[in-house]
Amino acid sequence: MDVSKAVDQRISTRAFLPDALPEAEVREWLTQAQRAPSGGNVQPWRTIAVTGQAKDDVIAMAAPILAADPRGQKTDRPIYPKDLWEPYEARRRRVGEMMYEALDIPREDRPARLAWFANNFRFFGAPLALFLVIDERMGHGQWGHAGMYLQTLALLAEERGWGTCFQECWGVLRPALKEHFNLAPTEMIWCGVSVGKPDKSHPVNTLRAERAPIDEIVEFHGF
Repeated sequence: MDVSKAVDQRISTRAFLPDALPEAEVREWLTQAQRAPSGGNVQPWRTIAVTGQAKDDVIAMAAPILAADPRGQKTDRPIYPKDLWEPYEARRRRVGEMMYEALDIPREDRPARLAWFANNFRFFGAPLALFLVIDERMGHGQWGHAGMYLQTLALLAEERGWGTCFQECWGVLRPALKEHFNLAPTEMIWCGVSVGKPDKSHPVNTLRAERAPIDEIVEFHGF
């Protein structure tokens, strides 16, 4: 598979087959991803991979916290800026509506929408989950480098026939995850990643998010 195909076909996979991913293959995948770009070769990421009982333990840890308050725990690093402005808010809302349309869950069926959203905290049934750890003392540049690491993971997963879903929603449980994984005082979880073989028969995996037209996001100078 070439890079162009991997970029084009990659989606946020939200339904997975239960097939386990062999440890040797997961190790090889993560080793390959270490070639991701890194300014100054700092490599500001650290990854925690969980499967089996370890993954179930994370799910069990999250459940009572979210049952008590679906908003999760307080954080000084929200997933989106407060009062997200246009055109970004419209894009965010649109992809949500596209997902619920694919699932045939109408806007007025709020219980069904909440029930589906809860699947985020079960990794959508994926057999493997990653948590990306970053040191809070890192600057915006290093956050960008960590993002390039995540993109590299995604494209290499496509090559293997695996699907991925990046889940910043786990950010609402940062204090609990910090304790659960016994992170260093300055470390934090940035996001979770669900990984596995896609269930191609599930309607949610027909969703292909829209992208803005090139002339809306790129200025060409000197051509």
